[in-house]
Amino acid sequence: MSEAILEPTEVQPEAGPILTPAEEAIARLKILFPDVVSDETREGYEGLVVYGDALPEVAKTLRDELGFNYLSSVTGVDLFEEGKLESVYHLYSINRGGGPVVLHVQTNRDDPVIPSLVPVFRGAEFQEREAYDMFGIRYQGHPDLRRILTWEGFHGHPLRKDWREPFFEEEHKPFGSRWPEGQVFRAEEKTPYGKNVQYPPGWLPTGDEYDVETDVYLGLSYSRDSTPGLKTDKVTVNMGPQHPSTHGVFRMVVTLDGETIVDLKPVMGYLHRNHEQIGERNTFIMNMPFTDRLDYLSGVSNNLGYALTIEKLFGLTVPERAEWLRILMVELIRISNHLWALGFLLNDLGALQTPMLYFYIEREMIIDFMEAVTGSRMMHNYVRFGGVAYDLPDEVRGMPALKYLEELIFNRLPKVLEQGDELMTGNEIVRARSIGVGYLSPEDAINLSAAGPLLRASGVAYDLRRAEPYSYYEHLDFDIAVRYNGDIYDRYLIRMDEMRQSLRILEQVLPHLRRTDGAPIIGDKPQYALRAPRGGESYGRVENPKGELGYYVTAKRRDGNPSRYHVRAPSFINLTALGPMSRGYKVADVVAILGSIDIVLGEVDR
Repeated sequence: MSEAILEPTEVQPEAGPILTPAEEAIARLKILFPDVVSDETREGYEGLVVYGDALPEVAKTLRDELGFNYLSSVTGVDLFEEGKLESVYHLYSINRGGGPVVLHVQTNRDDPVIPSLVPVFRGAEFQEREAYDMFGIRYQGHPDLRRILTWEGFHGHPLRKDWREPFFEEEHKPFGSRWPEGQVFRAEEKTPYGKNVQYPPGWLPTGDEYDVETDVYLGLSYSRDSTPGLKTDKVTVNMGPQHPSTHGVFRMVVTLDGETIVDLKPVMGYLHRNHEQIGERNTFIMNMPFTDRLDYLSGVSNNLGYALTIEKLFGLTVPERAEWLRILMVELIRISNHLWALGFLLNDLGALQTPMLYFYIEREMIIDFMEAVTGSRMMHNYVRFGGVAYDLPDEVRGMPALKYLEELIFNRLPKVLEQGDELMTGNEIVRARSIGVGYLSPEDAINLSAAGPLLRASGVAYDLRRAEPYSYYEHLDFDIAVRYNGDIYDRYLIRMDEMRQSLRILEQVLPHLRRTDGAPIIGDKPQYALRAPRGGESYGRVENPKGELGYYVTAKRRDGNPSRYHVRAPSFINLTALGPMSRGYKVADVVAILGSIDIVLGEVDR
């Protein structure tokens, strides 16, 4: 019998692990920049450490060659024990979605200089100014590096670990010296020149004189028109400090050529209360009620973003019913926020009071539901680490809770949106004041780090609920609302579209709430006295009504409070686009342009 002839078989290489877009980009960067980038080796940290002056080139490669074209967050960090300051960058891919490429850049604490990323990502402008203001990091090449949340004559950088306020007494102020021998007193009420005062070295309150306006005006374009014909002087005017479409005190310094806006600089900080320093002094759970004081119109969403960050850091799980309750509450808040935003926007466009009050009827029904669930009409403080604080009540306004929701979701809210379209979407005054006004191109929207409706109204279909799903959003059927003209009118329409998509989501959530009735709403036991099981960093983000809300938290092993707590506030970063959106339009348009962004100053100033 003849031997069988065996044909050689091709050996197939073993399939390696499938890399995420971020992992692919990091691997590529290590090949392209072997001498200036290295793996982050600190336990619990991720991404790359970038050395020297290579940061702009690395960022440009990420943007142009690797598709990570969206700078989400710039965070300053004080590595006090190591004698260094750090700048942390989170970059994402608009087209591919997924998680971030994280870059860590460290600098000497005594002379902190880091190259600016504004030439690569214009969305870094306000964020780098914040890190300079709070930490003193000088971003070399920044076009307008000055304070942004504190005034220009402010002494020191308040988020540095060794910064002391003028009335500083001890490490744990106000807990220590308030009750000596049983006597309660406040040291601040004593004479400011008494023994209880410890001023920073070389500083006295009577010796500090500074023209706080100098740097504001230096940051503006101000010159004489050199074109032939009519000669005009450009004039700089202040709009504010006042309260137009801001929910807080805000000011715009505007350079005008006649009635045409040449340049505009936002001035903020009138409500600054150092939220992030408070967050580092608090325990982890103590920060939860502080989060819903940021954008107080979206309190539950603020809670959720912070909870996701801490759950990631601690490895906590969330029961199914709690996830559905979270989605229910944040989508109702999204609708409530948009009704409020559109009411004020239409007010700014000239439809005085009537549309606003009309929208508020159904918004009140949402607020009543929130009050029944959480006990509060605003600043709801509902989400907890590992779940939520409360289940649905038995009744709302005398109706069973689910029946109340059905009436709201299937009847009242669709009706008000339909009638809003009939009354206002086609209104000739609304159209005349908004179509083609406040234009923002898709390229500029991405480069300026715009988020939420501001980004999607410019034709960029980027929504975190789809791009990097959290909670149970990946199991829900809804569309990313997107418009393409990038003007005030489309920013009005995009919010109408998003409310309809939120109703689609809520219709799908209701059956799950019925199915899981009586199931646990928090994992194991409530997490009150948490300590970090390991050191490390965590960045969590959610799609808030105003855009991406992110929290960057670091902790040392076994610590009971954050060593760094940073808020990526959408209202604050979206204001980066206000100047570019306003140039070339009339001064009469600027309040409407601002209103179309939809900001809350509690979140801007923090």
